[in-house]
Amino acid sequence: MRFTGTTVIITGAAGGLGSAMAAAFAAEGGRVAVVDLPSSQGTQVAEQINSSGVAGSAFFVPCDLADLDRTGAAMRGIAADDGAGVLVNNAGIYPSKPVAEYSIAEWQSVQRVNVDAAFVCAQAVLPAMRAAGTGRIVNISSITFFGGLARLAPYVTSKGALVGLTRALARECGEDGITVNAVLPGAFPTAAEEIHPDREGYTAYVLAQQAIKRRGTPADVASAVMFFCAPESSFITGQLLCVDGGWIMH
Repeated sequence: MRFTGTTVIITGAAGGLGSAMAAAFAAEGGRVAVVDLPSSQGTQVAEQINSSGVAGSAFFVPCDLADLDRTGAAMRGIAADDGAGVLVNNAGIYPSKPVAEYSIAEWQSVQRVNVDAAFVCAQAVLPAMRAAGTGRIVNISSITFFGGLARLAPYVTSKGALVGLTRALARECGEDGITVNAVLPGAFPTAAEEIHPDREGYTAYVLAQQAIKRRGTPADVASAVMFFCAPESSFITGQLLCVDGGWIMH
């Protein structure tokens, strides 16, 4: 039980990847803050974890990350009440259209949720982590950072910004015993793939790119996140880990 007694904050935790992370941390004793939109399945995710008989627990924190002031207040509240051993910045939005069709407001909305909120969350939990002399922050970026992807310019840009944030925080927070790393998922058959009109054709395309000829599962990403948060990885910081079946070998 590597996370017994550890408060684990996961944004976007009601989605396919986030809910798998929440369940994995709770299975190893973590007390998981399931942070997601008020209209999300966050309550159900927390209730499912709490009724599953695992060693840990979960509680839902309804929060619209686009409201940065309320997001910061919510994160500071969790850290003040329970501490903050782990922060996983997983939430993200991904509107898809040709680059010329994005409005400035749409561009800024993606950066606000995907990048600004991650920065605000990190700022909010750092005092508690510094006081404890330890902490783990994991930012969920994307392999699109390496090769780009058409029709997703704001999203790809935001995921690149998370790589920069990861490295800057890792450099600044290392002396406080805090590690900051990034997991870069490839293509996973979650709700995010609904932006692709031909799902079967997209699956065939994905498998053609990957060295491993199966689709990834949310548990694959959860395992990578937990690796960065485990005691065994305390000497690893500022690093990127692609979880993509060998699509991008960086």
